[in-house]
Amino acid sequence: MLASQDEIFQSPGMCNLYRMTVQRWELAAYYEANDAFRCELGELEKDYVAPGRPGWVMRQHEGQRVVDQMTWGWPNPRGGKAVVNVRNYDSPFWRSALANPARRCLVPFTQFQEWTVEPDPETGKKRPHWFSIPSRAIGTFAGIWRPSEAGPIFAFLTCGYDGEAQKHVVGAIHPKAIPVMLHDEDVDRWLTAPIDDALSLACAFPSQLMAVD
Repeated sequence: MLASQDEIFQSPGMCNLYRMTVQRWELAAYYEANDAFRCELGELEKDYVAPGRPGWVMRQHEGQRVVDQMTWGWPNPRGGKAVVNVRNYDSPFWRSALANPARRCLVPFTQFQEWTVEPDPETGKKRPHWFSIPSRAIGTFAGIWRPSEAGPIFAFLTCGYDGEAQKHVVGAIHPKAIPVMLHDEDVDRWLTAPIDDALSLACAFPSQLMAVD
């Protein structure tokens, strides 16, 4: 069953902040990307990315992988906050970008934040938790992008969990959705494969490879 319009265009608090503490040249080396593309771009002003702020992405351009800088969040056709997470892969709102390999991208991060759904019983406030992949300095979200009048924009995929969400390290904190993270060996498939093959990668990253603070 397709998600409702509210489910497509509203983000219930999942992953609205991530850290990016790696320099551009390090990203280019890690992803074997051309760092001369849009060479006028400087480093990010902050060591984190939030909705409406710029972040680094890697994408395909004329047969090669390039480093680019884009703003996080797609305009919401219903008004209100920008849409930062791709939740319903069958929605026409996302489908054209997902179906076009040239509109897929890699979104690098060093850590990402999730808030607890329920307030802490002791403080009455929701608590933030930071997730990382200890075995690598850079993690990769599966993203999509498109041009806009204000410059290129991006969002990245989230997914459910096959089984009880509480059994996943992210789902235990925020069970509604989990960011789609790619294994290093799958980044080329995400950027180049037909849509069905690419979307087969849209699953929860193994809990045992992650850490949470």
